[in-house]
Amino acid sequence: MPTKTYQIGVEATMEVIGGKWKSIILCHLRQKAMRTSELERAIPQISQKMLVQQLRELEAANIVTRHVYQQVPPRVDYSLTDYGHSLSGVLHDLCVWGEENIDRRREQGEAITLLHRDDL
Repeated sequence: MPTKTYQIGVEATMEVIGGKWKSIILCHLRQKAMRTSELERAIPQISQKMLVQQLRELEAANIVTRHVYQQVPPRVDYSLTDYGHSLSGVLHDLCVWGEENIDRRREQGEAITLLHRDDL
């Protein structure tokens, strides 16, 4: 396997959690294990195909685990691995920064609706 080179550490982080959807998915899973349909309701802008793709990539990176229950109809849920939970502080800080940014922009007169604040 060839040697991988990063200029700074955040490149390695973004390689795993970068993109539009992964950090949003992880923030939801930080709260509790969720089924695919629950994630679709929590993130209405994401297509089912994209959600499944992102979950597979996170699973391949050992950030998320997929648990299949042996029942009819089949039930599958996703949760953070212990390794995935190690991102909780980073995800929390991103949420807080985003909330403070929204507050700042509102003070400047921008109309923004925030449906949920980070509770952790």
